[in-house]
Amino acid sequence: MEECIFCKIIKGEIPSKKLYEDEHVLAFLDIHPESPGHTLIIPKEHHKDMFLIPENELTNIMKSAKVMMNRLEEKLHPDGFRLVQNNGIVQEVKHFHLHIIPVYQEKEEKTVEEIYEIIKK
Repeated sequence: MEECIFCKIIKGEIPSKKLYEDEHVLAFLDIHPESPGHTLIIPKEHHKDMFLIPENELTNIMKSAKVMMNRLEEKLHPDGFRLVQNNGIVQEVKHFHLHIIPVYQEKEEKTVEEIYEIIKK
């Protein structure tokens, strides 16, 4: 889909703070994070939502989520994680994506750029 912001990120037309990439998925920091380290994982192939994404793509995303959660745990030391996937009217971008949202007992105040520098090391 030409107008999909995530497809443009995958093509490199829109910059992102990439954290992980393989042949199937791309993971990058959310530009409006709920907490430091809020990461999005998207399939490189456009699928609108959970109803339309093939099961093998879901497997690729969950494997990548595990990699990213381990990395976020190692670098940011959150107290927990939320995994969120929206569909329908609550889905802001109509390209399947999984949110990994670190949770902290103590409120963390860091910019996306500061978090990127910590994680990419």
